[in-house]
Amino acid sequence: MSGGHESGAGGSPYAPHTAAETEAMLSAVGADDVTELFDIPESVAFDGEFGIEARTEQRAERHVRDLLARNEDLTEFLGRGHYDHYVPSLVDHISQRSEFLTSYTQYQPEITQGFLQALFEYQSMLVELTGLEVVNASMYDHATALAEAALLAARVRSTDGDRVLVPDYLLEARRDVLDNYVDGAGLAVETYATDDGNVDPEALAGTIDDDAVLVYAENPTTLGTVEEHLGAVGDLADDHGALFCLGSDPVALSVLEEPESVGADVVVGDAATLGLPTAYGMGLGLFACREEFVRQVPGRLVGASQDDADRRAYTLTLQTREQHIRRERATSNICTNQAWVALRTAIHVASLGPDGLVDLANDCVRLASDLADRLDAVDGVGAPVHDRHHVREFVARTDRPAHAVARDLEAEGFAVHAVGDHEVQVCVTDANRHAVDDLVAAVEEVA
Repeated sequence: MSGGHESGAGGSPYAPHTAAETEAMLSAVGADDVTELFDIPESVAFDGEFGIEARTEQRAERHVRDLLARNEDLTEFLGRGHYDHYVPSLVDHISQRSEFLTSYTQYQPEITQGFLQALFEYQSMLVELTGLEVVNASMYDHATALAEAALLAARVRSTDGDRVLVPDYLLEARRDVLDNYVDGAGLAVETYATDDGNVDPEALAGTIDDDAVLVYAENPTTLGTVEEHLGAVGDLADDHGALFCLGSDPVALSVLEEPESVGADVVVGDAATLGLPTAYGMGLGLFACREEFVRQVPGRLVGASQDDADRRAYTLTLQTREQHIRRERATSNICTNQAWVALRTAIHVASLGPDGLVDLANDCVRLASDLADRLDAVDGVGAPVHDRHHVREFVARTDRPAHAVARDLEAEGFAVHAVGDHEVQVCVTDANRHAVDDLVAAVEEVA
């Protein structure tokens, strides 16, 4: 069914068929009623009642306020894939203009030039940060971008292979999505060992072979460490004919090694570290690759061209790779994008400018280093666990069980990750730096 079709006489305004057509289709499949086409368990079937008390707008607003007031009021020092940076108010003001909010996928360039140009600028910003020639606009999140990179690698690799190699620090949620995506393609995801929060080149060399189609690493890693062996990873992948996929984000990319310079073929990550408040699930999948893979890129690409008056114009391009054009030749099942979130990221990056972006990234390095030093001075705490440079976050050792420390910190009004029996992970950015003194004092109380 599609809202783009007009219904027949007496039919639903949202369905392209009449009651007579519905009856004919049911007869053809041997069903008496539309409900027979759906297997809905009785326990979740709608019984005609929502069970929601009718309220006036004023009473409903007060009720929702009361519900929200029951949430814990915690200052979060959480990271591990979700990073909170201050989002300037202009991001809201511009992105919430009606012409942006009401735009769906920008299929019709003659009426969506403004949004298409904004997405083209988003792509251009990520091209500069990654050094790779092609960026799409865009993927769902980091996990689906990684999974699509694995499928792309299997398609473009010149010889047979079925192994996708990932580091042992890969987040479980990302691994689950990757496993799910590649199962239908006959690929196997395997883990390689790391050492002190970084890739162990010797361990990777002993794991990789000519059956590998993709090698994945992160910079910074899930543990917050800056990866020091990216060149070695790229060389090993190249030696065995595998693609090298690097996970990162726009803030970190402004100060760390350029992915293209260390041999990365694909860059994935969550670009919503800028432009979007912490959402714990909502993201913006970054996907960049070399130009030779442009016809294999999943999702949407915005290209620049000229109209019949020789004016610069923008349009979605190379759409033959998508299932809504030629399903039998589709390279991906992705059927939408995160255009509005990409718009917000582009606005945020533009508002910072190159110098502001670098300053923010350097703050994330310095803040993490300073907080680790202060926690290391607390009895019962050792920080950081990994002898590396860090961006935003780090792991700290605790003499007390980590879950007990995290629970007691929660009682003091702070949230941190417990990541091991005696290890907690702490993330600090411009958004929570004001609470660092109070966090250190709370750790001194509970550690």
